[in-house]
Amino acid sequence: MLQSWMIIFVGLAYLGGLFAVATWGDRPANRRKPGSPRPFIYALSLGVYCTSWTYFGSVGIASRSGFDFLPIYIGPILVFALGWPLLQRIAEIAKRQNIASIADFLSARYGKSEALGALVAVVATIGIVPYISIQLKAVSQSLQTMITDPLFPEAIMPVMQRADGLSVLVAFTMGVFAILFGTRHIDTTEHQDGMILAISVESIVKLVAFVAVGLFVTLSMMGGFEKLGAHVTSDQIQAVLA
Repeated sequence: MLQSWMIIFVGLAYLGGLFAVATWGDRPANRRKPGSPRPFIYALSLGVYCTSWTYFGSVGIASRSGFDFLPIYIGPILVFALGWPLLQRIAEIAKRQNIASIADFLSARYGKSEALGALVAVVATIGIVPYISIQLKAVSQSLQTMITDPLFPEAIMPVMQRADGLSVLVAFTMGVFAILFGTRHIDTTEHQDGMILAISVESIVKLVAFVAVGLFVTLSMMGGFEKLGAHVTSDQIQAVLA
């Protein structure tokens, strides 16, 4: 079991690294530099789609229902692989009309209707709040599981041992990051280079973590690919594919 101080140190170092990357990416000298790997950075930034639901929800669904989790990811893959002309058209319209949200986009497409924009904003907010709460709950419960030793003073230990207390801390940290790097530029169509670069680095960390865990489970816990396959019977395969 890892010590709490080590978990906190690694977490703070990781957050500090993301802040440093975002700050470096927002420097004028580094923005739109000739020859910069912007396509690769933007491609990696799509990894933001894989949230804590990927680690907890999708893995849980896969363990119980097989491939039922795949449509969650096949849909976005098909959109970006086959629907790029539509995405390019949407991006051009958004840039031309200074659109920064789906509410602004639909409002602009239907006669600049403020009522429609307000309705879309309300519906989007109602729909996204439960999903954000799931993310906060997953992150806070992960920290709660790992932080076990009494490192903190007795005054704040109850907060660190409660998932809702940790959720407030996680939400506050995410809010500070969004304020510092998501609203830095007044122009709504201005590229948020620092934030996109930080998200790209985070996507690399996610990819490395998934591959590392997969290799550990396959090679260490199961004894290799052959033994892993031997554990899966034909009936189990049929149940997964059913």
